[in-house]
Amino acid sequence: MYSIIVVPPPTTEDAGTGTQYRLAPGERLVFGRSVPGGGLRIGHDGVSRRAGEIAAHGTFWTLSNLSAHQTYVVENPEGAGEHIKVAPGRLDAPVPFEFSRIVLPAAGDLLPVEVWAPRHDYLRGEDGTDGEPTAPAFSVDRTKRYFAVLAALCEPRLRGAPHAPLPTMDQVVERLRPAWPAASRTSVQWNIDYLAVKLRLKPGPETAEPGPRLNGKKESLVSLALRFDLVREDDLVVLAAPSGQVRR
Repeated sequence: MYSIIVVPPPTTEDAGTGTQYRLAPGERLVFGRSVPGGGLRIGHDGVSRRAGEIAAHGTFWTLSNLSAHQTYVVENPEGAGEHIKVAPGRLDAPVPFEFSRIVLPAAGDLLPVEVWAPRHDYLRGEDGTDGEPTAPAFSVDRTKRYFAVLAALCEPRLRGAPHAPLPTMDQVVERLRPAWPAASRTSVQWNIDYLAVKLRLKPGPETAEPGPRLNGKKESLVSLALRFDLVREDDLVVLAAPSGQVRR
């Protein structure tokens, strides 16, 4: 069963044919400017003759950087700027992203090699243990207005622009109006302050020590929400929901 799919960059002779390389667990694919038959040839003078190797391992894959001097970057196109770096000579670096883009610097160009790992394995059934259930790490209610505020803050980066600037307060208010006609700067700020306490970015009002002032509050909230998938792209429907379905 194939578990890893590799999509060549547009510089290869396969670019016009839509060729994909499918790897089963245990299989490897060498890529570079000059590779043996069955490998992925990338016809660019800036790519090493044997640039790297992709190895399939069931539900994930590893990348070996066979170049002598060039660091490779593996990006998560869905992950708000998530990436890993694979240093020259590093062998079998594990890549945790379901959708990945290897970025190969090549004499002024940046060549993308896409790698998909669509296979998912999950634990089946209950763990069979008795006792109290484990408390959730972050408790959010997707029907509440604070969640709509959080979704509006995260939206630009969830829409495929991982380094997009966060929306201003006025932009958040305007974005929330379809679902929340009475939204205002004051009510949005209240919800942002509430989120900072709820997600434990700052102490609650009942705490004796108020703690230091939280600078970059919106940035901290968005970073936490995206890192732990508290808000996903399909959650953005709350921004267009009827106002009766979103309440504080």
